[in-house]
Amino acid sequence: MFGPKIKLPADLLERAKKHADEAGFESVDAFIARAVEKELERLTSGSDGDDDEETRKRLEGLGYIS
Repeated sequence: MFGPKIKLPADLLERAKKHADEAGFESVDAFIARAVEKELERLTSGSDGDDDEETRKRLEGLGYIS
């Protein structure tokens, strides 16, 4: 994939690669693009009713926290 690039901490990139592979994404780029897309959809859909526990579970599922 050519185009804009972002820098991620090495540990975050490794976790993203692991989850991308486990989830069957064709690349870590595709996985990260989908994760960002889903988060932006959530933020713009007006669903401000998420509680802290639900947010924590989502971030764990995406591999951002453990």
